[in-house]
Amino acid sequence: MELTHQLAADWTTYRHQRWPASANPHLLVSQKTAVEPDHPPVSMGLLSGALPRGLTLSGLHQDRILNEAAESADPLRLMRLFGITEQTAMRYVSAAHPERTAKMSR
Repeated sequence: MELTHQLAADWTTYRHQRWPASANPHLLVSQKTAVEPDHPPVSMGLLSGALPRGLTLSGLHQDRILNEAAESADPLRLMRLFGITEQTAMRYVSAAHPERTAKMSR
């Protein structure tokens, strides 16, 4: 239990240093990572209920991808990290770096 607490605290500190502008201060658990039989099920309703008013899971997800695009400008990295298509990754890179992609053909 103490090790888990320390790892979670370390991760939270790292996330804040790495993505200080992120609107998501929480450690989110997805349905993929919550398949252990001893843990309670994670649902969209449960996660949505924990969010501050005005924030959505979709909005946090988009914010996270955009933040990563601003940091790396690497569409392949976005595709690997988030499982998004090439076109979606390029849209995020273009939104994060309009000065770099304004002259690119579409």
